[in-house]
Amino acid sequence: MNILVINCGSSSIKAAVINGISGNELLTMKVERIHDKPLVHINGSTIDCIGSGHEAALNFALPLIKDHLNEQTLSGVGHRVVHGGNKFDMPVLINEEVEKVIKEVSVLAPLHNPVNMLGITVARSVFSDLPHIAVFDTSFHQTLPRRALTYAIPKQLRDKYAIRRYGFHGTSHEYVVGLAADYLKADLNALRIITCHLGNGSSVAAVEYGRSVETSMGMTPLEGLVMGTRSGDIDPGALVHLALEEEMTIKDLSQMLNKKSGLTGLSGVGNDMRDIVEKSSKGDDDCRLALQVFTHRLRKYIGAYTAVMGGVDAIVFTGGIGENSAVIRHRSTQRLDYLGAVLNEDKNNDVILSNEAPVQDFAMNHSRVRLLAIKTNEQFAIAQETVRIIEKKNKVNTKPTIPIAVSGRHIHLTQEAVEALFGKGYELTVKAPLSQPKQFACNEQVTIVGPKNKIERVRILGPTRSKNQLEISRTDEFFIGIDAPVRASGKVENSPGIKLIGPKGTYQMKEGVICAWRHIHMTPEDAQLFGVEDKDIVDVEVSNGIRPLTFGNVLVRVSSKYALEMHIDTDEANAAELPRYSEGVLNKTDGSAKLITKKKKH
Repeated sequence: MNILVINCGSSSIKAAVINGISGNELLTMKVERIHDKPLVHINGSTIDCIGSGHEAALNFALPLIKDHLNEQTLSGVGHRVVHGGNKFDMPVLINEEVEKVIKEVSVLAPLHNPVNMLGITVARSVFSDLPHIAVFDTSFHQTLPRRALTYAIPKQLRDKYAIRRYGFHGTSHEYVVGLAADYLKADLNALRIITCHLGNGSSVAAVEYGRSVETSMGMTPLEGLVMGTRSGDIDPGALVHLALEEEMTIKDLSQMLNKKSGLTGLSGVGNDMRDIVEKSSKGDDDCRLALQVFTHRLRKYIGAYTAVMGGVDAIVFTGGIGENSAVIRHRSTQRLDYLGAVLNEDKNNDVILSNEAPVQDFAMNHSRVRLLAIKTNEQFAIAQETVRIIEKKNKVNTKPTIPIAVSGRHIHLTQEAVEALFGKGYELTVKAPLSQPKQFACNEQVTIVGPKNKIERVRILGPTRSKNQLEISRTDEFFIGIDAPVRASGKVENSPGIKLIGPKGTYQMKEGVICAWRHIHMTPEDAQLFGVEDKDIVDVEVSNGIRPLTFGNVLVRVSSKYALEMHIDTDEANAAELPRYSEGVLNKTDGSAKLITKKKKH
């Protein structure tokens, strides 16, 4: 599949025709000086554009792509869209409704979304017979927990103006964690990775078991690290002070923070890290300070995100600076030995990334944490996502319904824990079989004791397992006073423990308290019928409650041991006011599988 990828920015337009499977580029195009006298650079040739501005440049440049394809067939068009708000947590097939929502969230990215939207409008006109897919910078970070995305300002203002942390560079962060997992020959859903996308715009993300759980950019790309011209984190009180003392307007402050700060403001020589490193080595004190502040801020975030995830397995450096600057990698990873991340200076200095060798490890062999430099390729990532949506957009299920089960708090125990609680040699007894094969609710119950409160009569589910696991709701979490992470079943590493009380004794779980990631069990045969794969993420639209709701980020779990069923916890069922015996139906939608629940008739 050959995909036209369009990145319509505020001052330039980039496009490429990329094979969405191999990554081979068939054509590249860039339009510069958009607002003056645009120049179109396409496959080595430069052409003067007729007219100026984005609309004129797009209408002139996009038809040129058709002329240069040499009979190559396009399968679709992928569009980079900077901000998806809280509406999009995955790429979508563009239609009029999607365009409407992109326009609505443009207030959150006024410099980017309008021109992204203009690129979509012109491209849909020029390539009217092709599917167009929007890939959002923010979508990968839609898994951020509430504690990470919420600003501490009055709720009514947060809600009214959609003020929250969204995060950016999601396409790059998601792409490089996939390459990291492949390189390490490990399951992404078993890794904790910190990704550092370093360039003129820079951000860090904490990716825990495949999900973004923290990221440094916020509602806008201004928050977080020191960047080329952006300040990153700054005390809001300092801005109030500047505004009062210098009589600066909001526009003045925005211009200063976005265009005149960061490396540019610190160094006094501009935003190019290569120049700053060179001048710092020659004694320029301002450049030395810029280098120190940049790497100090980055190292601080690495330490914080390690704490957030309870550990880290790999730290990734990507982007123009992360891929090419051995100095930045060195200064950012020094003194991380306490984390188990040990730098190999020779390997770091020898890093040269290419399309053939996009990943290199620059850690010592005995380093527990791998240090990786990875060549990002956002255009290829967009092409891959476009192919995925095109392949799935016509897949519809042939099964009529999926039962939806409400999963109350329960616990799975090892035989060791059972014997500690009920006596040596004790065997769990069956109260009732469960819908999943060979699983059952037990007659036995335990009391769980948290730092704040305790909950009695928590049902044990059998048979015994190799790991202890207590699954609770958010309401339970706050009641007992425990900070439980959202995890897929079985992923209990670095989760909190809890005290259990049984009729014959007590048992201290060292780890295993989680809030279960909402999920669907299905067999391989079901997955084939529904057009999904193990570990796919789908949305769940609830239409039969009191009000329409959508459950996002529903994990698909495929095994021959499963029976078809979707599991949500009691909090979610209550919020949706879901009737008993609800069932779901997979429908064809804008490029992604969605479950639409229907009330089962009896």
